Amino acid sequence: MGVAKGFEPVEAAYRDLLSSGAESGSGLAVIYDGHVVVDLVGGVVTRDTLVNTYSVSKPFAAYCLLLLVDRGRADLDDPVRKHWPEFRSDATLRHVLAHTSGLPVFPVSRTAEALRDWDLLCGDLASATPMWTPGEVAAEHALTYGHLLGELVRRIDGRTLGAFLRQEVAEPGELDLGFGLSPADEARCADLAYGDPDWPVTILGEPGSLKAQALGNPAGCLDLAVLNGELWRSTEVPAVNLHATALGVARFYAELMRSTKEVVAEAVRVQHDGVDRVLDRPVRWGLGVQVEDDGSWGMGGIGGNCGFADPVRGYAFGYVTRHLAGFERVDRLVDVLNDCL
Repeated sequence: MGVAKGFEPVEAAYRDLLSSGAESGSGLAVIYDGHVVVDLVGGVVTRDTLVNTYSVSKPFAAYCLLLLVDRGRADLDDPVRKHWPEFRSDATLRHVLAHTSGLPVFPVSRTAEALRDWDLLCGDLASATPMWTPGEVAAEHALTYGHLLGELVRRIDGRTLGAFLRQEVAEPGELDLGFGLSPADEARCADLAYGDPDWPVTILGEPGSLKAQALGNPAGCLDLAVLNGELWRSTEVPAVNLHATALGVARFYAELMRSTKEVVAEAVRVQHDGVDRVLDRPVRWGLGVQVEDDGSWGMGGIGGNCGFADPVRGYAFGYVTRHLAGFERVDRLVDVLNDCL
């Protein structure tokens, strides 16, 4: 559709990213006051293209577990082991959701092929000793988040997280997104590309750092040969491999803003305010989302993907990109959008 009247500067800024080479394929969607006011795609991305969104995935994974809490199937302060008996630590569902369970790293070094073996990776986590006492320290569960939440969903509900998201969230809400894609949906995926050849090295930070450990195991999560193939697209890695359109992401946040569910209100309440040991910066964690000082909440994904709700200004935002680089593109677009409002 392009843009609604009054939002033309957003389209101009978006087209400038493409013409300057700062972007080579992306989608941008904004829902304001219940109406789609921006719906743009460019480069190699079309309206039907699915794009890997990295950590934009995490609120979607969290919402699946939150729905089960809302339905009375679990409580936020249940010990994980109540639903997953093999789990050895004292962490609760709340700790896992807020990245404070002390399990930001898979404890056993694994190759990319291990991503196909859900039970293997969940077994590694179940037997792991937390790096800190659960609840005391925040450290983004960069890759472990989806397996921790996904196994809880499977133990409580019986479905995989990907099936639960599809049947309970995506299909009812007409959201074009998912974990663990069918062959038909795999064919709609954009191939990712490095905006900078050094990106997969620089994104890890210092060698041996907690961030490097958290993002580097299992191997392959930054490797184009893995990311652009069947292994990544067909497998559920719910911390980081939601494949989505920008409009699908924006519609998800628009629906959350309209929600009257108590668990959604709890999810956007700050659960931990302090330095995150993986991100190495202050973060205000809700349950699956980062809560910003201006009242917005959501999650970015490395490479420049982003999804959030801004209840103060009244809009939901989705940006998906195959051009793996920084967040300057999103910052520019949000600044222009806010000026329009």
